Amino acid sequence: MKKITIILILYSFFGNDLDAQEKEIDTTNYIPMKEVIVIGDKRAVSQKAVKSLATVDESLESSMKLSMVKRGAYAWEPIINGMATERTVITIDGMRIFSACTDKMDPVTSYVEISNLSEASISSGQEGTEYGATIGGAVNMELHKTGFTESGWNIGLSSGLESNGEQKIAGAKLDYAEDSFFLNTNFMYRDAENYYAGENQEVLYSQFTKYNFSAVSGFRLSEHQNLQGSLIYDKATDVGYPALPMDVSSAEALITSLKYEHHKPINYIDHWETKIYFNTIEHIMDDSQRPNVPIRMDMPGWSDTYGFYSKINTSLNRHKIKVNLNSFYNKSLAEMTMFPNDPNEKEMFMFTWPDVRTFYTGIFLEDQIRLKDHLHLNFSGSLGSHTNTVESQSGLQSLRIFYPEMTEKNHRLLAGASSKLQIQKNNFSYTLGTGYGERAPSVSEGYGFYLFNSFDGFDYIGKPDLENEKSLEFNTAVSFTKKRWNVKASGSYFHITNYILGKPDANISPMTIGANGVKIYEQLEYATLYNTDFSINFLIDQHWNFNGKIIYNYGKDHNNKNLPLVRPFTYYSALQFQKGFFSAKASVEGALKQSDYSQEFGENETPAYAVVNLSASQILYLNQQKMTIKVGAENLFDTYYSTFSDWNNIPRRGRNLFVNLNYVIF
Repeated sequence: MKKITIILILYSFFGNDLDAQEKEIDTTNYIPMKEVIVIGDKRAVSQKAVKSLATVDESLESSMKLSMVKRGAYAWEPIINGMATERTVITIDGMRIFSACTDKMDPVTSYVEISNLSEASISSGQEGTEYGATIGGAVNMELHKTGFTESGWNIGLSSGLESNGEQKIAGAKLDYAEDSFFLNTNFMYRDAENYYAGENQEVLYSQFTKYNFSAVSGFRLSEHQNLQGSLIYDKATDVGYPALPMDVSSAEALITSLKYEHHKPINYIDHWETKIYFNTIEHIMDDSQRPNVPIRMDMPGWSDTYGFYSKINTSLNRHKIKVNLNSFYNKSLAEMTMFPNDPNEKEMFMFTWPDVRTFYTGIFLEDQIRLKDHLHLNFSGSLGSHTNTVESQSGLQSLRIFYPEMTEKNHRLLAGASSKLQIQKNNFSYTLGTGYGERAPSVSEGYGFYLFNSFDGFDYIGKPDLENEKSLEFNTAVSFTKKRWNVKASGSYFHITNYILGKPDANISPMTIGANGVKIYEQLEYATLYNTDFSINFLIDQHWNFNGKIIYNYGKDHNNKNLPLVRPFTYYSALQFQKGFFSAKASVEGALKQSDYSQEFGENETPAYAVVNLSASQILYLNQQKMTIKVGAENLFDTYYSTFSDWNNIPRRGRNLFVNLNYVIF
């Protein structure tokens, strides 16, 4: 057993997971440094993915640039280049969506399913500014669409079982497409009990139930014009969060859009696309299932977003130009009611987000210039107007206890720019880029009121007059490709001034019983983050493929103190066999101990670990029917471990046996 683990670890400095595929190199076009992860509904995914019915969280975690903060078995928070959601932009088909939970228990990724997405495009740094201001980068998740094809009817059924947590999965899809009309519908259901960490240790309050329905439809108006509409309804109930003091009784989202496309509307414009959208989220936290709480609390939150974008693409001689005008209006409201154990005492109520309205309008411009066949230059720039308004007078007066001079409205401009040079000749590709970006404080950072952080044990209070956070970045990548193998190394450096971080204030008393104190969001002089990764993919022969990767992040503030949630040296490797419709895969993933941790944030040293996974897949065809059977074992040796990003060192799942079935009628 140990020998197998050691052999696989020795290969860990090689390669890139097949699940995190990058688009093929085109020698005639500039290549954006984006990582494209296949999520679902691709013909080859069933064999290449570890699990065909994996969660979106599990799929995204295979990225080189992205890691996940885990607070339970459900709804992990994506962080890009070591930066959490405040510093990133997460969209679904270009739609801005904002969480309704003050504790980040409902990231945007929790409201979609692997079965209604096709891929996720991950942009690093300023390459992710197309739909809004960002510093760390962006993730755009694309919904599955058949488009205007002649594929006719397509019916699919799926089911899955997992031994650890007794997760039950059931799904169905119905697709129809012809030349002038298409309709894609999808339903997915998941239900799980408490999971067990390694060594058979039950993780209490880790259960969840989730329903997801989606529909996308399109009508061709003419040869070059079409209308498309989309709908997502997602609801999760009885969701436990073992790393937090509260659970979620209900998390519900409705996401809708209407899009108009026109190919070649006028001369010099190749494509024009305009979308309007609306989404509403309700998220209800409570601790009614927890025993012996000092005081019971209900914490509901709501987020409504109205938005649009309109973008054009055109080609002029050696230039490929994209312009995107986008805007959104968001309402974020969260409240807390405390119920004393003594019925004679009065309930206490306060706004934790005081009905903050955010109005943003921005423009993004990108120009890809082909200087020579092997030399490309890219410029992009963005400028946005960002306004926050506090609508709740009660919430405004609460914040004025700490900030008597604060106004109900705060307006700021957000600028961004980047450039990248790419040289590509023969089998060699090299890129060098730089960028500058700004972002506004999040609703919690600016207007949060006594938000309890269970990691460091402090209540947090926002600061409305925080300045824009500003980032200067440098990035580079080099790759070499031969017929049977590819090697790539990349790195990025961020110097962030006015870095926003909570700092203790001994003059303020905490609200939460047992809290260590109160932190006010302040701004450090600067912070630096460095990210590097190396990957190789080697096709041994027509049946065997080996791939792997290593990743290392580094983050310090201006006093040389460690930043929180920075990934240590992490590795992954996989050996895959495929012949005909059968495939098998063995992989190992792990990390060295996290020695550069942030004590101020509540982190401690996370031990090194290594986890082995096995899977096998078989595709069966019968006339116009296709069945894919996938079985496997995750954490084969039942290792007890937690990673750097597991909240309060919550342990990850122990040995898990799974079976996934997908049945399709063409």
